[in-house]
Amino acid sequence: MTRRLAAIVLKEFIQLVRDRRTLAMAILMPVIQLFLFGYAITTDVKHLPTAVLDLSKSPESRRLLEAFTNTQYYDVRFFVRDIGEIERLINSGRARVGIVIPPDYARRISKGDQVTVQVIVDASDPMVARSAITTARTLGQLRSFEAIIAQIPQLGSSGEELPFDVRVRAWYNPDLRSVNFMVPGLLAVVLQLLTMLLTAMAIVRERELGTLEQLVVTPITKTELMLGKILPYVALGYVDITLALLVSSFWFRVPVRGSVLLLYVVTLSFYLSTLGMGILISTLSRNQRQAMQGAFFIVFPSFLISGFLFPREGMPLLLQWLSYLLPLTYFLIIVRGIILKGIGLSYLWPQVLPMTILGLLFFVASVIRFQKRLE
Repeated sequence: MTRRLAAIVLKEFIQLVRDRRTLAMAILMPVIQLFLFGYAITTDVKHLPTAVLDLSKSPESRRLLEAFTNTQYYDVRFFVRDIGEIERLINSGRARVGIVIPPDYARRISKGDQVTVQVIVDASDPMVARSAITTARTLGQLRSFEAIIAQIPQLGSSGEELPFDVRVRAWYNPDLRSVNFMVPGLLAVVLQLLTMLLTAMAIVRERELGTLEQLVVTPITKTELMLGKILPYVALGYVDITLALLVSSFWFRVPVRGSVLLLYVVTLSFYLSTLGMGILISTLSRNQRQAMQGAFFIVFPSFLISGFLFPREGMPLLLQWLSYLLPLTYFLIIVRGIILKGIGLSYLWPQVLPMTILGLLFFVASVIRFQKRLE
């Protein structure tokens, strides 16, 4: 029995060593996931891009901005001239926070009167919003205590109000409901998983059954064959996105503020990339097991570094740059922008353009590889 068992174990080891793709995947995948989880998972998001409307333009207002910057949660990148510019920066995703300092800020500070500073936070991502809101309120309390201590000799029994009032406004998700952020993200992730995985598995399955070669010898061209294989999954994807929108709107009460038609049009560009990746994986795989492994090799990093689960601002720069190679990174911003913010193509084109370029690259590469594999 021992010899028979040893023979089977040896046989399996030999097959595993010969299947180099499976062996490499089995060894590398845990290491890659460990690194990704270790660096991507973060609940402490710092250096949020911040736009400032400083109507005071005084030494006191500059000291206030330094206090915000010194917390390391705010990274002042834009100085604007009106509140509309802050709105445009937050809508486009270039800024996450807006700070408005009133024109009488310096005068009120010098007289010891209460002064109000407005902090506008993009609350579409509750995790990021909570960090920004908590830090702003804490900073306001600290500044108030410092002012009270400095004015103790003059206050006497007066001074019931805090001298420094930070008014935080949470845009797009004022209740900080996590479901409002997660459900649109899940919609994007499910669409990627469905179109990419099913496409990869379907073509490999045809090859294993021997029916793909039978189709090749028919008068159907290779381009027609490939389009015929993927178009049903495009239609299925649109059915899924429609059902997902209905469920998120009527069951989870996620408000759909933007144009559903625009979302449908932009989704076609996303399908171009996911289907291209699926076909590319299928042409690189010998069987369904390898196709499944290849698909999950892309899916897991997409979950972690695209911004689906964890804010990209808190990740190392290397992971942030790698995330730009994933179409899901752009599509998540598009979906959440349309559903939660109600913004249009004028704000979303910086995401649509690179996603479309990536889609074309993936699709062209998959077409070339698919045709060569059939020859």
